[in-house]
Amino acid sequence: MLKFTKGKLPELEFKKAVKKPIPVNCIQIKEPFEVETMEGIMKGKKNDWLMIGIHGEMYPCDNSIFKETYDLL
Repeated sequence: MLKFTKGKLPELEFKKAVKKPIPVNCIQIKEPFEVETMEGIMKGKKNDWLMIGIHGEMYPCDNSIFKETYDLL
């Protein structure tokens, strides 16, 4: 079984890829919240975003990650 450790990049021949621009529904939540995700209950902090994926799945997104990763349409 392969094991990958945080902070230690495996010596493999990685390829470059760009994430497809897939629009998702989202809303910034102004108070702490919990959401049932595919992985279980996850918590969002004040000003984090509630995201709705392409298959209807819900998940929180940290506000700083949202700002780096998404542009509002």
